[in-house]
Amino acid sequence: EVQLVESGGGLVQPGGSLRLSCAASGFTFSSRSMRWVRQAPGKGFERVSSIDSGGGITYYADSVKGRFTISRDNAKNTLYLQLNSLKTEDTAMYYCGTGFSAGRMSDQGTQVTVSS
Repeated sequence: EVQLVESGGGLVQPGGSLRLSCAASGFTFSSRSMRWVRQAPGKGFERVSSIDSGGGITYYADSVKGRFTISRDNAKNTLYLQLNSLKTEDTAMYYCGTGFSAGRMSDQGTQVTVSS
């Protein structure tokens, strides 16, 4: 059974940083591309970032390019998203999922709130 469990969200001031983690189990993590998706209040899902199985190919939405960094540790079956220079518009529930652009999604998420 595929399990994806996010952590690391919280309340942070504008300009601050957070590191999100996604612990994966139930599948061969090292052979799957992964992605982060977010949903802001009252809005649809937005793919934030993706990474291929080896970590050599990444994608970032224009809205986060230069501020967020995706990475993975295949030995630990864990996906990361480093969030820097956070803005109020980054406030959302963040989910991890399998696949570069589509696939299984977590149904838990971790809340990121950027507010002064």
